[in-house]
Amino acid sequence: MTKSTSKQGAQQPGNDPLTELIRNGARALIAQAVEAELAEMLEHHDNLTVDGKKAVIRNGYLPERSIQTGVGDVQVRIPKVRDRSGRNIKFNSSLVPPYLKRAKNVEEFLPLLYLKGVSTGDFSEALEALLGSQTKGLSSNTIGRLKQKWNEEYEAWSRRDLSGKTYVYWWVDGVYFNIRGEHARECMLIIIGATPEGTKELVAIEDGFRECDQSWTEVLQDLKSRGLKKGPKLAVGDGALGFWKALNKAYPRTRHQRCWVHKTSNVLTKVPKSVQTKLKKALQEIWMAPSREEARQAYDRLLSRFGAKYPKAIECLEKDKEELLAFYDFPAEHWVHLRTTNPIESTFATVRLRTDKTRNCVSRTTILAMVYKLTCSAQKRWRRLRGYKKLLPVLQGAKFVNGIAVEEEEETSVRNAA
Repeated sequence: MTKSTSKQGAQQPGNDPLTELIRNGARALIAQAVEAELAEMLEHHDNLTVDGKKAVIRNGYLPERSIQTGVGDVQVRIPKVRDRSGRNIKFNSSLVPPYLKRAKNVEEFLPLLYLKGVSTGDFSEALEALLGSQTKGLSSNTIGRLKQKWNEEYEAWSRRDLSGKTYVYWWVDGVYFNIRGEHARECMLIIIGATPEGTKELVAIEDGFRECDQSWTEVLQDLKSRGLKKGPKLAVGDGALGFWKALNKAYPRTRHQRCWVHKTSNVLTKVPKSVQTKLKKALQEIWMAPSREEARQAYDRLLSRFGAKYPKAIECLEKDKEELLAFYDFPAEHWVHLRTTNPIESTFATVRLRTDKTRNCVSRTTILAMVYKLTCSAQKRWRRLRGYKKLLPVLQGAKFVNGIAVEEEEETSVRNAA
């Protein structure tokens, strides 16, 4: 045994033959599960060929990495595939995704496994290997009781009193999950808010039919009935009309900001692929401009360059022009947060990835509770907003022009004149 190997082994908790046996069992279990995922993925693309040969084939492994567990670090190797069709098909394990570095606790890992379609009677042994002694006694009945507890926690949270709450900004989106069942066409209506202290927190998770204004109206009216009398200063979301109509009814004073990521995607779908790179760069010059005036100039340049050939793309951009530039009336430090719905996209990309391929017919109650639990776990890692000290002036009605408070702009003008 080398010196480095010996040192690494000494760092593992419970370094004894039994612990090592459990760790090896966990490693083998993970490998088998990932291989099963890979086999399913290759089978799905089995009919895709290039020159009579399969286009998607195995291609070795990614570098070995560790996952921290209750019995120490478990080494995992994730296989790769090679795609010769030009479609950039890749293999990503949903059980061991790239971002998973540690199995933190049962509270987070159980909903993950359940949403992945693992039977409650099948994973007690796996959890004990992965998470250590805290899983002792986890029978199917115990897990069933835990799921019921999560349902109760979600119901209590969704009825909480909001009379003492104030939000400066909202990020809003409708998130769809690829889960079969009677409510398959429904989506999760999500609101994340920024408090005056600069922290981000979950405001609402409800199910709704598509993203219609009736569903959003019910969500917002429910918030008002529980004490949230004032809306945020600015709401950030995509162009789905349902939310904006509902917002105008419930909180008419709230400003609208369209998400630039959604808008860019919508505009690019209306031009040929050969043009998309150039058009994307032109769009970026608009929302990255240091002032509203320069953003309008960048918009005019885009219009003269692409308008004649691609009128549908320009029409898509034009209809939300003012709402796309609303962020210029707020502190410049906040722009990075306000131009997109990234707080929702980044969080729910993780949650969605964990639910995408489940074969279970998950009920409405279950999916709401599980998504709530996974989001609560993610919320612990959300970072404070940049320039959070300027949130209170925004809340108090301070005026900003091109990201600078009017008072600051006037003082700068006086100094320059002197």
